Amino acid sequence: MAKFISLRAAADNNINRSCFFPHTITTTTPTPFLKKSSLQRFHFHFPPSNLVRLRTLSSTTQHQHQQHHVKDTHTATTVSMSKLPLEQHQTHVSDSHNLSHDVGNWPPWKNFPQRYKLIATTSLAFVICNMDKVNLSVAIIPISHQFGWNSSTAGLVQSSFFWGYALSQLPGGWLAKIFGGSKVLQVGVLVWSVATAFVPILAGYMPGLLFSRILVGIGEGVSPSAATDLIARTIPTEERSRAVAFVFGGLSVGSVMGLLLAPPLIQNLGWESVFYIFGFLGVAWFLGFQVVEGDATQLTAESLSPAQVTMPKSWKTSLNEMNGSLQDVPWKAFFQSRAVWAMIYAHFCGSWGHYTCLSWLPTFFSEELNLNLTEAAWVSILPPLASIMVTSIASQLADNLISRGVETTKVRKICQSIAFLSPALCMTLSSLDLGLPHWEVVGILTGGLALSSFALSGLYCTHQDMSPEYASILLGITNTVGAIPGIVGVALTGYLLDLTHSWSVSLFAPSIFLYLTGTVVWLVFASSKPQSFSKRN
Repeated sequence: MAKFISLRAAADNNINRSCFFPHTITTTTPTPFLKKSSLQRFHFHFPPSNLVRLRTLSSTTQHQHQQHHVKDTHTATTVSMSKLPLEQHQTHVSDSHNLSHDVGNWPPWKNFPQRYKLIATTSLAFVICNMDKVNLSVAIIPISHQFGWNSSTAGLVQSSFFWGYALSQLPGGWLAKIFGGSKVLQVGVLVWSVATAFVPILAGYMPGLLFSRILVGIGEGVSPSAATDLIARTIPTEERSRAVAFVFGGLSVGSVMGLLLAPPLIQNLGWESVFYIFGFLGVAWFLGFQVVEGDATQLTAESLSPAQVTMPKSWKTSLNEMNGSLQDVPWKAFFQSRAVWAMIYAHFCGSWGHYTCLSWLPTFFSEELNLNLTEAAWVSILPPLASIMVTSIASQLADNLISRGVETTKVRKICQSIAFLSPALCMTLSSLDLGLPHWEVVGILTGGLALSSFALSGLYCTHQDMSPEYASILLGITNTVGAIPGIVGVALTGYLLDLTHSWSVSLFAPSIFLYLTGTVVWLVFASSKPQSFSKRN
């Protein structure tokens, strides 16, 4: 017993001198000699035999009826520690502590809340999405000059993107419901990025060029439904406006970056470089997403409660199960709802103004305002750049109103009305011959198009509000109709421009009409009340 006390005192003296253990540990404290938190650090510098003894010590000190085992194990441990020089012990402790700290904090985003990682990654995909969407709107000017295209041909090439975009909406929503938005988004990014990189190779062959742009549209077409599925599964209602704004706000960031990067790349490396470089970014995103895919899957699993949506199935889901899932979708109930029809028409109206301006504003600024390619691209940046600021304000406003008890439907109607009436007013002022200087026309259009971003806190949240379970499919339905303006509107604008040589008639007048009628329909029929579509007959 005297020998044990001597060894115990020596070990305690060494431990109290170490920076690894807290100085509050003394020989008189009733606290067990080794705490559970300390055992984890000993994993780096004790032999396996001593680890077994330490684990035995941790377990046995929790049970009073096994105190005789504690004494034996404790004695063995202190003897082992006394044989290790103090300096070497401190060095081992310091090295292992630093190693565990470095490993525990790498990669830098490891300790971020998983929902943040998911939302940030999805938003980044949307940044690349619009970079690949707007690159053609800038490159179409030198491409048209090289191949001798008129406005009608240029409009046809730009509208081909929306053929694939429209075709992929419903399949994208259905696949997102079955497999989850994460998997669908990955495939979509890879498809549109590879197709983007092939545009320069196929540019001289019109059918091949159109097909490549259709593939870009298909890849990007599944992305909104995939993102909607992820948000509906993981984000509560009072945070949904900010999540939607952050994810879909990536589109505005992508437009800004695409319009910033495209002109210098075209001037220095040729128009082909835009498609090669932007396509590479999407492939890089796909490879990088594999690193955080496990965290995204874990977030989905942790966020769902038993009362919420069932978990998406794996890629091994059989064809019979997929067919059964498709048949279980309450299609009839969707189209019996006036609120669904309000979303469909509102999506059509908003997309007409958005897609026609996205495709033709650089050309408008170049021809109507006599700006060169770089100047036209820089001016075209202003609307999406302002949209980023408006989006953050709108999302905060919407979420605050809902958290204070304002009815969700009322909040969505207010936001969407702002999104429609603001650009309608600004386009009206721009189309009238008021003798305004060019910078005022740019400022008016920038303000109107920026305020249209209130739709991210209006229409684009309503799908999740109505039915988290079928949110991706509902967005697939409305986005399918919303893609029609990209097919018809973009091409029709080019045709009307050749016919009338008037930007007011070809670009602004149709958008103004649809914005005004869309506002009326939305105010009368829209609703964000949760609906159990699956229970309808």
